[in-house]
Amino acid sequence: MILWSVANATPRGDARLKFLTTLVEQARAQDSTRLITAALETHYADLKTIVVEDPLGKYLDVVSCNEYIGWYDGLPDKIDTITWQTPYEKPFVLSEFGADAQVDRHGDDLARFTEEYQANVYRRQVAMFRRIPFLNGTIAWVLVDFRSPRRPLAGVQDFFNRKGLYSDRGERKAAFFVLRDYYRSMESK
Repeated sequence: MILWSVANATPRGDARLKFLTTLVEQARAQDSTRLITAALETHYADLKTIVVEDPLGKYLDVVSCNEYIGWYDGLPDKIDTITWQTPYEKPFVLSEFGADAQVDRHGDDLARFTEEYQANVYRRQVAMFRRIPFLNGTIAWVLVDFRSPRRPLAGVQDFFNRKGLYSDRGERKAAFFVLRDYYRSMESK
């Protein structure tokens, strides 16, 4: 483990900020060797600009947020138009990103829950990552499909979160190769 995270996309507010800054202080007191982060709330400054300026960011070592453009937020082509801003001059990580796909479900790249759709989202996200000059890291959500009672769509989800790069049976999805190639391209830099 390289980071302590104190929150994941919690709604902004005074009580939350007070509680989480206390939690940050306690984490630092108990382990001064690890950086502290949280998946922060974001907002749109306009239709194409996402801003990460959650007040909790002031107290963190690493600023991060979750990003699901093309899945929960618009269609995949929206990813091509997005720019990012933050006032924080700290390391920035996209702490979650991705889209669902059922392994061996195929269709065109706009057919939700297909491997083609998921790979399309990943290709566009990777291109977007390259356009964020202050981006320091990414974490795909998630490596392997996992059981989730909140995913009941019969014949597709069947009580699994299908955002994995691998199926629950260990089969690689097309998006795995998109992300693998992106990370390999970063090795040469």
